[in-house]
Amino acid sequence: MSHGLHGEYVGLGPLDEYPIHQLPRPVAWAGSSDRHFYDRSYLNCHDRSGDIFLITGMGFYPNLGTKDAFVLVRRGDTQTAVHLSDAADVRGGDRMEHRVGGYRIEVVEPLQQLRVVLDETEGVAIDLTWRGLFPAIQELPHVMRQGSGTVLDAQRFAQVGSWEGVIAIDGEEIAVTPDVWTGSRDRSWGIRPQGEAMPAGKPADPPFEGMWWLYVPIAFDEFCICLIIQEAPDGYRVLNDCTRVWKDGRVEQLGWPRVEIRYGSGTRVPTGATIHCTTPDGKDLSFEVRSHLPVPIHVGGGYGGDPDWAHGTWKGEGFSERFTYDMKDPAVAGRVMFGVIDHVGSATVHGPGAGVPDGSEGWGLFEHGALGRHDPSGFKDWFDLAP
Repeated sequence: MSHGLHGEYVGLGPLDEYPIHQLPRPVAWAGSSDRHFYDRSYLNCHDRSGDIFLITGMGFYPNLGTKDAFVLVRRGDTQTAVHLSDAADVRGGDRMEHRVGGYRIEVVEPLQQLRVVLDETEGVAIDLTWRGLFPAIQELPHVMRQGSGTVLDAQRFAQVGSWEGVIAIDGEEIAVTPDVWTGSRDRSWGIRPQGEAMPAGKPADPPFEGMWWLYVPIAFDEFCICLIIQEAPDGYRVLNDCTRVWKDGRVEQLGWPRVEIRYGSGTRVPTGATIHCTTPDGKDLSFEVRSHLPVPIHVGGGYGGDPDWAHGTWKGEGFSERFTYDMKDPAVAGRVMFGVIDHVGSATVHGPGAGVPDGSEGWGLFEHGALGRHDPSGFKDWFDLAP
């Protein structure tokens, strides 16, 4: 009997030697036949100055036969993107290596330490080591439906941490030290739109009018907070998850946060937010969040309808490319309001529920998108802007 790559043996790979199976099939075969099944890492890195923000990630799309990675860096008014893509190993071996071309993610210590490397590609290179400052947080499952169809059904965990290493852009090397450089990361997997566009079928009824999204993982000295909120156009909250993790391991849920977003006049780009929470014992806790540098992740990052890069799309074997964006270019600036923006974020915490001195400062990610109509914000349609 042949054990070559055909028939029922095509899926067997090295992971099948381990007792980790969740389904009666090889690990390389996704648990769902949905073409949008994915498994992705996302990480961000900044030095708390607002001068630079690096965002990177890697994804596997087993039902599309592809894998890809990206590095996105903003400095001043320039946003640089490097994209890499290749065929995925049908036996799943590359999911142990986490490699696409010259890009790789090494798991040094699961849930605690990673190394992210991009060998020089199109003038950009990184060699960065991540260390978690607090335990990883398992977020609530995230489900979105349109009519009877499932648009998104995913699980994710998040973590805040520090970085060490070097970033090199066009011959300039930037030292990354853990006393200053921080950020957040997440791992997610499940079903989410990927790859080439599908035939539309019957128009959505009711039509998609937009969504409001807020994601704020922040590290303070004594605890971290990870907040996720999604609302429908009428303000109905379809996802609400706000967790605080203390250094001693205590985990608290912070209730049903009330949020006030401040937008730049004539834009949908937030400058900050006030978030009001409640501790399990009923005490008030609020934190003031400020944006120090915005990075629209749908401009070169592959998220949310990015016309230049779509996760999971087949680009051919060994593919790489670079884009450089002038964020003052009207053609680029006009895209910003139609996607999610990641910001270098800082926050100060206040109130009797803080448990630390009033005004204690933290740093992390401030991610927000107000897409289309959102009644609580006063946005009437896709083109309405803040006064």
